[in-house]
Amino acid sequence: MEHIATGSPDFTVYGLVMAADPVVKGVMIMLVLASVACWAIIFEKIIRVAALNRQIKRLARVAHQPDGTVPPAHSQRGLVADVLNAAEAEEEASTFGNESLTEFRGRLEHAMRAALRVDLQKLETGLPFLATTGSAAPFIGLFGTVWGIVNSFTAIANAKDTSLAVVAPGIAEALIATALGLAAAIPAVVAYNMIAVSLGRASNRANSSVMEIARRIPHGRPAVRKAAE
Repeated sequence: MEHIATGSPDFTVYGLVMAADPVVKGVMIMLVLASVACWAIIFEKIIRVAALNRQIKRLARVAHQPDGTVPPAHSQRGLVADVLNAAEAEEEASTFGNESLTEFRGRLEHAMRAALRVDLQKLETGLPFLATTGSAAPFIGLFGTVWGIVNSFTAIANAKDTSLAVVAPGIAEALIATALGLAAAIPAVVAYNMIAVSLGRASNRANSSVMEIARRIPHGRPAVRKAAE
């Protein structure tokens, strides 16, 4: 340890980090980069989940229009347009002969839910990284701490000095790795849980709207439309 070799320890966080073993420094750098990446993902998800909630509210308004009609997909945008496009495409597909009303609505719901899942899965990008960081970062930090303490005790033995002024800096710099691991893991775990819950609730609300939209689309409407043309 540089503290022991020079006899003039720097007790600032920067000094402790710079005096750490190369392996410990590598662990610290890894954890700092992981923390920065996690915060970037967190801020991006906050913005996108807020936009998703607005789309879900718009889908609910479409599904509960007072006149009981469903607007065309080209009049909407985003998730609402994707869901209505899927409904229109499935509605105009083959009705398989004597299809019952229940089967017709089931096809529409299946198509709309598939489109909804595609949009929701786009928001799940980055969540595995949050989960991995939340579970692995404390152990990575602990590895850096153990490695640093082992090297610190080895240096203390070589210096043949067990005074607190000699022992404390080496242990302190090793514990910084654990602190960084916790600093990366805690926000990642909290954010992952909150985002996962938000996506689950949004999916439930959207599925309720999908059921209402499928109920409002008349059975056999494509035939009526073609006859009118």
